[in-house]
Amino acid sequence: MASEKWIRRLLCAAAMVSTAAAFCILLVLIHLVLPLFTSGGLGTVLSWQWLPFQGQFGILPMVVGSLLLSLGALVAATPLAVGVSCFVQVLAPDKVRGACLAVVHYMTSIPTVIYGFVSVFLLVPLMRQWFDRGTGFSLLTAMIALTLLILPTIVLVFHATLREVDRTARATCAALGFSRPSYIRRVLLPLSRRGLLAAVILGFGRAVGDTLISLMLAGNAPMIPSSALDSIRTLTAHIALVVATDSQSTFYHSVFASGLILFLIMILINLALRRLGSSLAP
Repeated sequence: MASEKWIRRLLCAAAMVSTAAAFCILLVLIHLVLPLFTSGGLGTVLSWQWLPFQGQFGILPMVVGSLLLSLGALVAATPLAVGVSCFVQVLAPDKVRGACLAVVHYMTSIPTVIYGFVSVFLLVPLMRQWFDRGTGFSLLTAMIALTLLILPTIVLVFHATLREVDRTARATCAALGFSRPSYIRRVLLPLSRRGLLAAVILGFGRAVGDTLISLMLAGNAPMIPSSALDSIRTLTAHIALVVATDSQSTFYHSVFASGLILFLIMILINLALRRLGSSLAP
């Protein structure tokens, strides 16, 4: 009993430290953005034009670019992850299951820069050849690479939930005469929806926080795209580009506004998904 109390105290302490760290990060970002309020530069930063040599430092195109890229990759990766997870857990033979999981685990260990580097020399020329438009550095190109990047995260988190549910439900459903596809559709997926929600949250966080894929593949054009073949710039890529060039002006302070917006986006998405998860609770 004494050991359980210590474990509980340690877990509570870890939760409090994590919460305090996140709160401190938020306070630091707010403090660094305050000069925009005092100098009257907030309206300049929260606008739709990024023309720094003309005194226009709007980061809203980067906000749109981040959301389009992250949500697009998430929409593409989620059904793939569900399919892979269900195949590995229910349909695949044991040897195939082990091989598939080994590949997924290996994908998580590949550095992000490798995904970007390989995509520059393989995916970009293919996109340029297939569509015969632009340079190949586009929203669609970055979305494909980012889908591959976040896929293992969603698969591993969702598969862990499937494994626990399957352990308790498969024998009962087999006795009731469920076929494997029917078992997956009618029993396994409904019972695992909260695990899928957790996987989607982590996948979105991985997508919206990634820098190198968008920096290397999206084209870094600060504009609202009219199609998936247009170039975009994300908030993370914008931070990386601006930090390397300036340290004093409104141009530089737009970095902190970008960081604060990223932080708030993650808070809002997590709150929305957590509320959705509560509504899905049995």
